[in-house]
This record gives sequence, C-alpha cells and structure tokens, in this order.
Amino acid sequence: MLVDEAGGGAGPAPDAAAGPSFLCDAMLGGLSRWLRGAGYDATFEHGIDDGELVRLAQRTGRVLLSSDAGVFERRPLRTAAVRGLYVPRGLRPMEQAGFVLRELGLPVRDPRCMACGGALAAAPKETVRGAVPAMVVERYDEFWRCERCSKVLWKGSHWEGIVAGVATAAAGAAGAAGGMDAGAGVDAGAAALAPAPGGRKPSP
Repeated sequence: MLVDEAGGGAGPAPDAAAGPSFLCDAMLGGLSRWLRGAGYDATFEHGIDDGELVRLAQRTGRVLLSSDAGVFERRPLRTAAVRGLYVPRGLRPMEQAGFVLRELGLPVRDPRCMACGGALAAAPKETVRGAVPAMVVERYDEFWRCERCSKVLWKGSHWEGIVAGVATAAAGAAGAAGGMDAGAGVDAGAAALAPAPGGRKPSP
C-alpha cells in the first residue's frame, strides 16, 4: 500500500489499542501484509517449529493464524491459553484477509506500516528530506513515519491497487458475514478457536 525507504528495528510488542494483533505461520506471510494494509498489526514468522510458534503467540498475546490443523491440537490452543484461527488452505492472501475479517467481525482500519505492522503518524514533508529520494519529495506532499520501525512511507504507485484489494476483501467479508447465523461472529477485541478442517473445533 505504501512504499518505504528509511529503516529501523521492528519491536515485537503489539498495539492493544488498535484491536487484535496477529502472528502468522510460515504459510501465511502474504496474509500478514494484507492484514497490515487493512489496519492490523500482523507479524510473520518463517523457519520456526510449531512449538516455538505457539510459545511466541503466548508470550506476545497475539492471535495465532495458521493453515496447519496440527497446530490447533497443541494444549495452549485447546485450552484457549493461546487464541487462534484456522485459515483454510487454497485461498489467495487477499481472500485469507477477507476470511479473517469476517470470522473475527473486524472492520477495515487505517493502514499500518507494511514492513512491520507499526502504527503510522503523519510526518511533515520538511522532516523527511534526506530520508527519501529527492524526486519523491518533489512528487508527493503527504508522508508518514512508522512509530515502531521509523520507516518513512508515502502513497506509491501501487497504492490504488492495494487499496482496491483491501476494499474487495472487506466487501467479501461483509457479504459473507451477512449470510452467517446470528452469533457466529467473534467480538473484535477477542478471538476464539476456529474450526479445524471438517468443520469441528479442536477438542478441549
């Protein structure tokens, strides 16, 4: 959604005021970026085993998103010590985002940093000179700085496509939610265990 140039280190702490934050498994890296575009703090972990992934979700309080049904058989998820949502396989990242928004009853919010998921704050044009290419400063008037990793961002050439994609995902989520039974949604401030393949929830 936004093109970035200036860097910094990303902190692991989620922003509780911005709604639920997410931890995506190795199969859902693309989903993490779409969730950031939809306004949610989402991080992606590649190359760690399932046990460490679950422990990381428990330490950070993030909702674990996975397409691996076996993860949901682990005790922290079966006992709801870790909140998690099973994301069906075979969906494109945009469709995955729509599924998550629908299942958790979440609205689309202002976008977050596409690099780390941090919140964005408006940055006066004068303050970003030297942090972005001169041609960018001349071409654009609005800039944002990530409050977590300090990257400077602006509305780049892919903005319209990503915005349209998020809108499509949200519309799909809203349409699907309209056909759900009453009470099927989950409060935006929390997440429950989602059904594993076959439509059943993991047994306690």
